[in-house]
Amino acid sequence: MPTDDFSGDLDPLNGDHSNVFGPELGEFPGRDERAADEASEKGTKTGTTTVGITTPDGVVLATDMRASAGNMVASKDVQKVEEIHPTGALTIAGSVSAAQSLLSSLKAEVNLYEARRGEDMSMKALSTLTGNFLRSGAFLIVQPILGGVDDEGPHVYSIDPLGSVMEEDYTVSGSGSMFALGVLEGNYHEDLSIDEAKRLAGRAIKAALERDVASGNGINVAVVTADGVEISRHKDIDEVLGEAGTA
Repeated sequence: MPTDDFSGDLDPLNGDHSNVFGPELGEFPGRDERAADEASEKGTKTGTTTVGITTPDGVVLATDMRASAGNMVASKDVQKVEEIHPTGALTIAGSVSAAQSLLSSLKAEVNLYEARRGEDMSMKALSTLTGNFLRSGAFLIVQPILGGVDDEGPHVYSIDPLGSVMEEDYTVSGSGSMFALGVLEGNYHEDLSIDEAKRLAGRAIKAALERDVASGNGINVAVVTADGVEISRHKDIDEVLGEAGTA
């Protein structure tokens, strides 16, 4: 009996048989197309400058409040830092839709963990979970900063869009990060108080707003301690600098 011969579908010259057993287990359909869309001007993006700073007493996270769509300011009032854990918060930079999905997924997993084990997830576990989500390819393109406090103390993690996780004393993300990082490099020290860290974060965001057209329209500030997460919103960054004292 004749049999079907699929050998003609394979290129005998270059030996590229990578799709014979595709798609790979766990591969998300249309990943390449989504990546191409995110790399283009499609969709709403945060633009963004986000900052994370550790102190002996907790963590300060700060972001601007602008979202862009191509060359247009799509929103002037975006919440770019959210509580995802009783003592943890996440900033977002990149695609708004993917970031919203990531936040929802992380909140659900944290709640499930607490319900199943009767204890809060550690920051190390939460950072690993966030990195795993990003490595899956389902949340292109998001670059978050995770900040939180657990039994081991305060933590700030820089997590890139491909899922690598690095714990830092301070970190930045987004289009204005180079301007913010310069402020942090010259002024951070390990004995910062919460108020001093708020002031430093405000100065870093303000520096980015002066030079990065994709960042602007105010500042969100999250203070994370062992007592919980407190998030405030300010259209005038000088309010944050004033609350934290003068230079």
